[in-house]
Amino acid sequence: MPPASPAPPDAPPAFVDDLNGLLVHLELERGLSRNSLEAYESDLGQCARHFEELGVKGWRSARPEHLSSWLATLTRADYAVASLARKLTAVRLLARYLVRENLRRDDFAALVRGPRPRRKLPGLLTTTEIERLLAAPSAATAHGLRDRAMLELMYSSGLRVSELCGLRLQAVDLEQRLLRVFGKGAKERMVPFGRPAAQAVSHYLNDARPAFVKARTGSELFLSQQGRAISRKMFWVLVRVHARRAGLTKPVKPHLLRHSFATHLLANGADLRAIQEMLGHADLATTQIYTAVEGRRLAEEHARHHPRGRRG
Repeated sequence: MPPASPAPPDAPPAFVDDLNGLLVHLELERGLSRNSLEAYESDLGQCARHFEELGVKGWRSARPEHLSSWLATLTRADYAVASLARKLTAVRLLARYLVRENLRRDDFAALVRGPRPRRKLPGLLTTTEIERLLAAPSAATAHGLRDRAMLELMYSSGLRVSELCGLRLQAVDLEQRLLRVFGKGAKERMVPFGRPAAQAVSHYLNDARPAFVKARTGSELFLSQQGRAISRKMFWVLVRVHARRAGLTKPVKPHLLRHSFATHLLANGADLRAIQEMLGHADLATTQIYTAVEGRRLAEEHARHHPRGRRG
């Protein structure tokens, strides 16, 4: 493979020599492919042109604020987070190369923070969709009573799937409507649940659970046909089956019930820290994602119903 090609013709002359030095180093010392080298050429050429517009005379006089300015410009241009991260990596390679070759004393890219990935907002079921899902299991069969109890309890308490499937009889207080849950890191918390869920669990315990009990059954609350604790995988399948029976067109997974629990609480005025405790989040920042979900819902309602709310 021939030595790395020179920097793109539109790279400012003051930046070309150091850029070519890095490319040769990456090719000979690290064995990077031609495609990788061309990607670094392109990204660094783009950065160099922005630096020149700011009055920077070359890589050796670039400062952190110049790099931050370029990243801000790219962000405003709606570059994907992955693209921004790749471009910043290219500049960091160059900055470290300059220090290693004694062409600079400091690494101008070291303290510049990269873009944070945009956190995907969790999905949501409306209260109407929740009602349809909870009503889907048959009340005339043991399986239906079990499935309805599980769905009601998960939506009413916001448990994780593993927490729901791992519940034991002694963890459920139907009179006080409280669950004793061991979450991530074996941290214990008390979680309240509503009257409809208590009634569904009571019906299951009295009229359905005995049908699943086998000789070696333990104290697990929700049982499979084999008399063991129902698995997360099986519950995932059951949720999908009942969502289809309810006529829900969106993909419904168990975690959607937990998201809906939190979002509906917030929409009805619940305190964010109380929601954090019920969900078992160690950090309030994790719970705050639901404020974005509620904000999105309100924006959609405004766009749908306000005379001047329509977009586009």
